[in-house]
Amino acid sequence: MAAEEVRPKSQNLPWVEKYRPKHLDDLISHKEIITTIQRFMTEDRLPHLLFYGPPGTGKTSTILACAKMLYKPKEFNSMVLELNASDDRGIGIVRGQILSFASTRTIFRSGFKMIILDEADAMTNDAQNALRRVIEKYTENVRFCLICNYLSKIIPALQSRCTRFRFGPLSSEQMMLRLEYVIQQEALKVSADGMDSLVRLSQGDMRRSLNILQSTSMSHDEVNEATVYSVTGQPLPNDIAKIVEWMLNENFTTAYENVLKLKTLKGLALVDILQLVHTYVQRIDFPPIVKMTLLEKMADLEYNLSVGAAEKIQLGGLLGAFQITRDIVTEQNTS
Repeated sequence: MAAEEVRPKSQNLPWVEKYRPKHLDDLISHKEIITTIQRFMTEDRLPHLLFYGPPGTGKTSTILACAKMLYKPKEFNSMVLELNASDDRGIGIVRGQILSFASTRTIFRSGFKMIILDEADAMTNDAQNALRRVIEKYTENVRFCLICNYLSKIIPALQSRCTRFRFGPLSSEQMMLRLEYVIQQEALKVSADGMDSLVRLSQGDMRRSLNILQSTSMSHDEVNEATVYSVTGQPLPNDIAKIVEWMLNENFTTAYENVLKLKTLKGLALVDILQLVHTYVQRIDFPPIVKMTLLEKMADLEYNLSVGAAEKIQLGGLLGAFQITRDIVTEQNTS
């Protein structure tokens, strides 16, 4: 038998699933939330739950770990209904599958069932309104857990029926601990600047950092700053420093040609350059009025790009904004 055929199934899983926490103790963040939920379960007083916050912060992992604590593997499928945004989320699914699951009791087990609605902010308003009555009517038989990225997209009537928990972005230290564990398990070669790049680019999203790590390790022998940025298509910090230097010190034509050449050579998108230039500008010691003018212009350019404006014209607008900024600073220094 070939070597590939005897590998365990976990070898073929994406690392996001392979290293998903199986128990509440494995979760690396939001200890206060986890402690509260554990107490709810210990005292058999689990309410309806609403988890919200940015992607990749442990919302789904937390509720799945809770469900595995509450139910044995054999009864898991009969006691837990998990629906994702990829499933139909109209009023029909609420009146059909959800209502049917919530209204029936299990013969051989006492206690409540659990319904997990992942990406609940993708549900239509009609479906959310229909869900209100189901939650109210079958509380004795079932507990709901709604998971969403944007709390504002959940109607107030549903919010008031649930205990809300906000899952914030993970800290750098928490992410590094988990990444180091994965790196050790997979025997990867990762440099210090590569680790910093993984944390910086993921912005508190553990899922994103693991995906970047897996992609980079598969395409390069070593995970370092250069390979991480090349895989993600993001401009290197050195490139952003060059671009800002050209925009502030060169004449318009030279700066435009240099930036356009670098952008074409490395296949960079202007919107990515703009976001990183914004971060870079925050660290430059401009007078407040100059910085505000520049940031306002950059905000307009980002909006224009989001609605499909031509990149070359917007690049000219970005260079023009920096040229005007330079002139204002020069005038203030000479007066």
